[in-house]
Amino acid sequence: MAVTIKDVARAANVSVASVSRALNGSDTVTDETRELVLAAARSLRYIPHSGARSLSTSRTQTIGVVLPDLHGEFFSELIRGIDMAAHRRGLHLLVSSSHGDAGEAARAMRAMSGRVDGLIVMSPHVDAGFLADNLADSLPIVLVNTRATGHDCSALAVDNHGGAADMVQHLVEMGHRSIVMIAGPADNFDAEERLRGFRETMARLLPGAPPFEPEVLRGDFGEESGYRAGQQLRALKRLPDAVFAANDMMAIGCLFALGEGGLVVPRDIALAGFDDVPTARFVTPPLTTVRVRITEMGSRALECLAFEIENPQGTKKTVQVVQTELVVRRSCGAHAQGVTENGKR
Repeated sequence: MAVTIKDVARAANVSVASVSRALNGSDTVTDETRELVLAAARSLRYIPHSGARSLSTSRTQTIGVVLPDLHGEFFSELIRGIDMAAHRRGLHLLVSSSHGDAGEAARAMRAMSGRVDGLIVMSPHVDAGFLADNLADSLPIVLVNTRATGHDCSALAVDNHGGAADMVQHLVEMGHRSIVMIAGPADNFDAEERLRGFRETMARLLPGAPPFEPEVLRGDFGEESGYRAGQQLRALKRLPDAVFAANDMMAIGCLFALGEGGLVVPRDIALAGFDDVPTARFVTPPLTTVRVRITEMGSRALECLAFEIENPQGTKKTVQVVQTELVVRRSCGAHAQGVTENGKR
């Protein structure tokens, strides 16, 4: 049978109100009473209803994390980084997926409110109005890779545009002129920034050149959508010089489809991705990609949130840009040109 606050009050020989004040860190109880209550609570292994609150503070020692999905290496690495930083601080995680749905994101955020000391949120649906409608102003929040503007919270964002621009420039320098992009979903901030970087850099480096048709194929960041894009490409009468997928998982799916059709990467077509998930270096050929230090980004988000929780008064909100790095491997044909893993000739 669950231990109740009345059991703690009986064991400590104080009122229920005194137990509540002591457990919530109120300064209206004496130190002697507080020690009696805490000792009784520990002895009975009492857990307050307000989300496993610490026996000596009003905090839950728990951080909420809301992500658009939990499947795939990107989210696995992001959660790993958050968890590593949380573990160092003795914090616990409450993780939920919105499954890419605005309503589910809102429900997850509301469900965590009151159970966590702060939230890390990654969602394409978040903006200032969305936050105001679903969360109390007092709850610390750190956003990761969102389009949100005008909000009063800190954020981390990958330099998606710059990373895509670097990749296009590299492919053009390798002699590729007809380049197709497998873009991510249209309502995703990362995907649209990577597509913008692709298009603007193609126009800048190859002015007046007619775009390859189709110049852009749409995917959903999953391997299966990359595989379908690869099937479409191999069915064309003329192949493009190179394919730039907006993430590694779509690139890997595309690689498999091209191989099924008898095409060899990079002999017949160059291929590149984005993110540098762990699998990218182990496929054949190893994948040229844009490295996002995903685990580090998760750790930075947690550290930023922990700082705001511990310094609630006057904490300056920050927007941190996470820089990317071009990682050149054999899938773009660079190996034969003497380009190293680090992208240096």
